[in-house]
Amino acid sequence: MFVFYDLETSGTSPAFDQPLQFAAILTGGDLNEIERIDFRCRLSPHILPAPWALAVTGVTPDTLTDPSLPTAFEFSQQIGRLIETWGPATWVGYNNIAFDEEVMRQMFYQNLHPNPYLTQMDGNDRLDVIKLVYATWVFANDTLNWATNENGNTIFKLDQLAPANGFSNHNAHDALGDVEATIHIARLIRDRAPQVWEQSLRNRSKESVRGMMQNGEVLALVERFGAAPPRAFWGAYAGQNPKNANALAFMDLEQADPKELSQAGSDAVADAVSASPMLVRTVTINKAPNIFKVTDVEQKLQQRADDLMEMPKLHAAIGAALAERYAECSEPEHVEQQIYSGFYSRDDKRKLSQFQHASWEQRLDIARSFEDRRLRWLGSRLICLNKPDLLTATARERWAKLQHHRWLSNDSNAPWMTTANVSGQLAEIAEQGAVSVGTLDQLRAYYKNLI
Repeated sequence: MFVFYDLETSGTSPAFDQPLQFAAILTGGDLNEIERIDFRCRLSPHILPAPWALAVTGVTPDTLTDPSLPTAFEFSQQIGRLIETWGPATWVGYNNIAFDEEVMRQMFYQNLHPNPYLTQMDGNDRLDVIKLVYATWVFANDTLNWATNENGNTIFKLDQLAPANGFSNHNAHDALGDVEATIHIARLIRDRAPQVWEQSLRNRSKESVRGMMQNGEVLALVERFGAAPPRAFWGAYAGQNPKNANALAFMDLEQADPKELSQAGSDAVADAVSASPMLVRTVTINKAPNIFKVTDVEQKLQQRADDLMEMPKLHAAIGAALAERYAECSEPEHVEQQIYSGFYSRDDKRKLSQFQHASWEQRLDIARSFEDRRLRWLGSRLICLNKPDLLTATARERWAKLQHHRWLSNDSNAPWMTTANVSGQLAEIAEQGAVSVGTLDQLRAYYKNLI
């Protein structure tokens, strides 16, 4: 079973924005539709939405505050129940692993779901069609018609790619329209580039990817950086991060000779995993990486792969360098960004399950009893957003001050939407004529009243 899904959100920050629409189509293995859903919710009061997000999606201020729609908390529960009902399945989107998945994880995390990783648990796995598109560009370029911009550069955005390949009436920037377009592209790749499709399906399993890499053969890793077209890097397994079993090292054998690197010392190994050009890349095996078996391998690359396979000390050194590189990352400042800062205790997970089904009065007691300070903070905020009268006046004032501080922040690097950002985006929308005069007036009035 496959679930093709898409989100429309209040902005581009998974940690500080929220989904406003969730649409999905359940299909069988043949990609034929079985069922579809389309959920919307209200905007959570602490979030300042991005004007560009509203302009692009067409979400109106009235929709954001529509009392007939579920709250963000209720919305998260709806989606959680859907994942349980439709699973086990492969959860598929277009750039979903980099964005939609992160937004959903944050939604579950910030609404105190016991498991933010629902699409990876209980037999579920993931697939990202944009990765299939990149692999198709590299290995089966004549499979699709490629849209280009005025400079002749290929455009990989779904709203350009789908119409160029016969998908008509694409309601772009509507979640359900994007889901239908994603299924259309997936079917074309399945039918016209079956080798890309089949290997991508195997890449859903992290154990399949691990086994393929640890065989030591020459493989192709397809990636895209910036505006450049996707390209394949030819390389082989080069170790594992000892602190992360899902992070395997992949040495670019076109650029690096493992014999030379093994003799060059620890500084050279550290540079290989962090310097530019990067000689060793990290393959995160639980994110359906774009890695492929290849044939007709150049003799030089095969020899280097054979040499690398016999160098366990180099594997260990590269793994240690990867661990050191990522150990330098400091603890995120804000609770919303601390989703990956440790697992919950067994007792807290039990309380999280209780929280989901309790009354708000009971939720207040549960929130105060969590061991994990992140959960106490998020629980208190949820009470304030959904049942503020349960909190003391002092607590309500503290949350109001935090919201005021964030919205009016003068920090140009603030990770959330600020009033200054809103003013700038409204000016851009007006200058570009992105919406009608009436719609722009509505947006201006909405933000004036909100702020």
